[in-house]
Amino acid sequence: MKWSVEGKWIVSGLALSLLLMGIISFISYRNATQLIESGNKVKHTHEVMKSLIDIFATLTDAESGRRGYILYGERSELNRYNQAMQSLDAKIQKLQQQLADDSLQQQQLTKLKLLIAQRTKLSKQSINLKNTGKSSFNMQETLVNLSNQNRSQIRDNISQMQMREEKLLEISVKYSQNNIHNRMLIEFIGTLLNFAILLGVYILLYQQLVKRQQAEAIQRTLAQEKELGELKLRFFSMVSHEFRTPLSIILGSAQLLAQSNHDFPEERKLKNLHRIQSSARLMNQLLSDILTLTRAEAGKIEFHPELLDLEAFCINLLEDFKLFSQQQHVIKFISQSNFTHAKLDENLLYSILTNLLSNAIKYSPQQKDILLILSSEADAIIFQVKDFGIGLPSEFQQHLFEPFHRANNVGKIVGTGLGLAVVKKCLEVHQGEIYVESELGTGTTFTVRIPKDDSKNKE
Repeated sequence: MKWSVEGKWIVSGLALSLLLMGIISFISYRNATQLIESGNKVKHTHEVMKSLIDIFATLTDAESGRRGYILYGERSELNRYNQAMQSLDAKIQKLQQQLADDSLQQQQLTKLKLLIAQRTKLSKQSINLKNTGKSSFNMQETLVNLSNQNRSQIRDNISQMQMREEKLLEISVKYSQNNIHNRMLIEFIGTLLNFAILLGVYILLYQQLVKRQQAEAIQRTLAQEKELGELKLRFFSMVSHEFRTPLSIILGSAQLLAQSNHDFPEERKLKNLHRIQSSARLMNQLLSDILTLTRAEAGKIEFHPELLDLEAFCINLLEDFKLFSQQQHVIKFISQSNFTHAKLDENLLYSILTNLLSNAIKYSPQQKDILLILSSEADAIIFQVKDFGIGLPSEFQQHLFEPFHRANNVGKIVGTGLGLAVVKKCLEVHQGEIYVESELGTGTTFTVRIPKDDSKNKE
């Protein structure tokens, strides 16, 4: 498959967008991991600081017990001293585990152990002197001075260890903050770039959509122009064909009348005159249909409803057919309605029924009757034109009311394909509807339904 330039840009943009999203997700993961590490570091420092404070507090408690025993000789103070010293080993062991990864702190811890061992030795000497009764002021004073000196060294050592932990924590937090800040900046820039890429992809897709819509519009326009050209061709072909026959009849009949002498039989004169009138009427009907369709398409079709006697209208219409039609058909009028008057446009109704009856006559054998049935419903007037002619193919019925379309079973029967289109347009003005029922070789029934309510009619 060959990719267009736009398609390549769109695919590349989507791939780059996915890559940026992956990078941003990785950076977000690293930020979250860094925050967790920082939290663990703070927690570790807090535990080390707590252990150091706990060790110093234990030493202080032991020293208080030792002094109480030396000064007051109470055994409870001695027990207090012993318990404090027993718990001290576990606390030092815990601190050693906490500082296992820091060599400098391990060195400080080793020094702290030595100082604590010295203190323990001094305390035992002081207690032994008390127990042997040799606890003189001078001897105790020397041990007290050494003990105070040791205490200061222990305090300094613990302070150095605390400062070391605080410094490490400060460095770790600052490093984490810088990393998180940089990653957030990268994440923000990546998000902006991703948004810009997606926006570019959207613009390209939109341009593609617009181009496709424009191409489809051009194709539709070309198809419409092609269809319009075909309609024009069919129209001019139809007009030339339909006008040629009646004009030839008119010219031929007029020529015969012009060349006839005084002895020309009156019957033949009348026959030629009738032929001229019939052909002229056919041409007039064709022009009227074309004019009606043109006005309907322009939305300028005239509509003047007035109260009509429907039965009288239908009877007069059939009289016109008997007078002017050359075909020998029996058209029967059947009235099944008590509603004899309605407000309709006489000219449009005449055009509707004339075209339906003309088609029924045209496509029915002469020996078959044609029915015009008038009926009514609660809200509508119903006209039915029923014939027993050639019928309509089912596949043609969807194009029934399109101009210049004729069924493929009409054979050599002449016609324009305009009549039913005119009927449809006239009914649209009345807001009426038309239905068809047909079977090949059996006949066709057209049902016209026009609303009674005058408020629905548009003038």
